[in-house]
Amino acid sequence: MATVPTRRKTWGTNPDNAVIVEVAINGGRPKAANPRVPRTPEEISLDTLACLEAGASIVHNHNDDPNFGGTGRHDAEPYLAAWRPVLAQRPDAILYPTMEGGGTHTTIKTRTAHLEELAAAGVLKMAIVDMGTTNMGGLDERGVPTASDDLFINTNGDAHYMFDLCRRHQLGPSIGIIEPGSIRVLLAFWRNGLLPQGAMVRLMFGGENALCGLPPTPAALDLYLELLEPTGLPWSVAIIGGNPLDLPLAAYALERGGHLRIGLEDNPTPTGSNSTLVQQALDLINTTSRPLATTAVTKTVLGLPETR
Repeated sequence: MATVPTRRKTWGTNPDNAVIVEVAINGGRPKAANPRVPRTPEEISLDTLACLEAGASIVHNHNDDPNFGGTGRHDAEPYLAAWRPVLAQRPDAILYPTMEGGGTHTTIKTRTAHLEELAAAGVLKMAIVDMGTTNMGGLDERGVPTASDDLFINTNGDAHYMFDLCRRHQLGPSIGIIEPGSIRVLLAFWRNGLLPQGAMVRLMFGGENALCGLPPTPAALDLYLELLEPTGLPWSVAIIGGNPLDLPLAAYALERGGHLRIGLEDNPTPTGSNSTLVQQALDLINTTSRPLATTAVTKTVLGLPETR
């Protein structure tokens, strides 16, 4: 007889089918690519507040520590400098940072040390937990794969460690899925009741010049959702090197009950701002029967631990 998967406890509720908008405001994108990309802590504070005012309820940002080829350790201080002014005005804000990819030069304990410090400072409600390892190289101007050695390495052991960190600090995991096989890793954790409370899944598709992820099409989303459906977990769509709002993907995701991740980290457009993208997302949401999720509603949808 086939084993019936263990269904997780239902943490959150979404009776109005509200839409969560997450903004990834900078990533590693330099001002040379878009002068509106916030890079300094002061710029990040102002941009985050503008995005929250426009209707976003989750904001993700990087500092200037690299995701590849660095020491493996991110500094918590630039995050604290950027977030404290935001939390002074919006203590309910849901903010979370990035982390460096793994490798022989570092350990998962080192890679997540800044998360420990930020959690101890009381500024975190979510934490990044990316499944699997991905070759992040793209295409050059000729359409040839770049000679990149950028691997975003996350082992299954790293996933165990990151989920344990979320449980210890009562953080909702923002679970990144770039390749289809990574959902199978996620499902194995789910079937065994090992996902921390407050989880949300980010389905990361590959843009035109990316060489990772499924293409950003409704058919590709259907494939992901076929795998993900038994979990009942909330999920969003995003495009590495693209903007879901520019394609049918965003509207289809809303039709299927999903949420949106947008922002200048993912979007290569040389113009526009993060708050402009939030407004575009709101315009799309307003064409549906679904309301925009406020921060309070987002916490309810995700079932974030009450102490956060």
